[in-house]
Amino acid sequence: MRMVDSILMEIDMEAQTTKLAWKPHPKSYSLGQLALHIAAVPGNIAAAATPDTMEAPNFTQSEPKSCTEILDTFSKSLASAKEALNKMDDAKLASTWTLTRNGKAVMSVPRVAFISSILMNHLYHHRGQLSVYLRLLDVPVPSIYGPSADENPFG
Repeated sequence: MRMVDSILMEIDMEAQTTKLAWKPHPKSYSLGQLALHIAAVPGNIAAAATPDTMEAPNFTQSEPKSCTEILDTFSKSLASAKEALNKMDDAKLASTWTLTRNGKAVMSVPRVAFISSILMNHLYHHRGQLSVYLRLLDVPVPSIYGPSADENPFG
């Protein structure tokens, strides 16, 4: 290995971390935090929806170490979400799910409403944020529900 190869490897590692650490605003998640949050949502929410009651967590979002960590988290999250949701029959989905804080009910809704609102709508919301981050960084925005300005076959 040439001496410069270790420096080049370190530059690549730092570039990845630097991009993941980028924030559009001081109040915003970093790009990495947002991507890791999106990656973890399906599995975390499906797990939260499994018991009838859940104590509200004190949530903080960690910084990922790499893009690989985000992709691995997403793969595991999807697999665990599908497994958990496949075990829920109609009766389970129609039953009441309750969020508590300090043992007191904060929200009680049909489980399917929690899953739809927090797993799906929450995911759409953050994916929309991520597409704005990509645009601000001049990274091509992929098509989501239709062509983007970067992937428009009609443009």
